[in-house]
Amino acid sequence: MASDKIAECSKLIARNKLKVALAESATAGRLASEFSLAEESGDILLGGIVCYDACTKEDLFGISPETIQQYTAESAEVTKALAEGLRKYFDCDIAVAITGLTTPGGSETPEKPVGTMFIHIVLPNNRYCAHREVFEGNAEKVIKQTIDRVGTLLTDLLSAEER
Repeated sequence: MASDKIAECSKLIARNKLKVALAESATAGRLASEFSLAEESGDILLGGIVCYDACTKEDLFGISPETIQQYTAESAEVTKALAEGLRKYFDCDIAVAITGLTTPGGSETPEKPVGTMFIHIVLPNNRYCAHREVFEGNAEKVIKQTIDRVGTLLTDLLSAEER
């Protein structure tokens, strides 16, 4: 069964007859897995791409090595490029991308500690949501909190449209 947050947003996505695609780095497919557990998965989930390594971001999404060097592979800029690049692979209404730092040894700094996650959502009519948040806990907890935050963000964005 999908997490409560993903289940809730899945119902809204289905009710609005939308399709979602995912580009996942730090969550490494866990968001796609959560969506696949939702009752509406067959109606809403097109698929996802796990692009954990920076080279994959460069090769599949055309993100320049200079951009990754300037901002790091775990950044708002790269996450935005991933979300926008999903339309190359999927005819989706909603594109969600995630990058971030779940464990030490990456691009963490005092300003971007382990637990920092970047979410970028592209919605119909070229609306978007860029979100950065620092979560606490081990990698598993950070990933679960990130997935729940995606669910909450999608629910809030889609609910606002229905009003």
